[in-house]
Amino acid sequence: MSSWSWRFGDAVGGRFAGEEVTGSRQRVEVLREKADRVLAELRDAELFWERFVTAREVLVEVLAGPGGGVDVEETAVPVAENTVPTPTPTPTGGRARGSVVPVRGEGVEVAVLSPDYQRIVGVLAASPVALACGEIASALGLERVSAKVEGVRSKAARMAERGWLVKEPSGRFTLAPGLRGGGS
Repeated sequence: MSSWSWRFGDAVGGRFAGEEVTGSRQRVEVLREKADRVLAELRDAELFWERFVTAREVLVEVLAGPGGGVDVEETAVPVAENTVPTPTPTPTGGRARGSVVPVRGEGVEVAVLSPDYQRIVGVLAASPVALACGEIASALGLERVSAKVEGVRSKAARMAERGWLVKEPSGRFTLAPGLRGGGS
């Protein structure tokens, strides 16, 4: 064996290549750890966002109250120095500002609902039995995690309160009598 081939073999298969492989492996591990941290942070941010959206929907629902809707506006009332004006509920008629679920009445079609709510009606219309919120979430193609299921539960409960769905004592939902899915 010539000295050249021995040196080349040592450089490729020996110490030189071993250091390079070790360095590359360490870099891959560092990058994987960074990716895991970023993905965990993304999951936390998504969960926070889902909770925020659900809380906002609940707030709008609570402010709407049983006697109709309210409009939350900041009022120009003199306030003490170093304080922040608070929103004051102002009655409006029939539905909460930003609400996408009107009270179901004579001649009100599924088409008046926002697309998310229409999809829930479509899933229930296609099912011969009442569904739990986790089943509705799965049928909508959502992950079956608590944030997504609670979002569906919030929407379904709102629709039941406004006459679009019926909530059974078991917590399952079905379409209200006389309601058909698909925008009819």
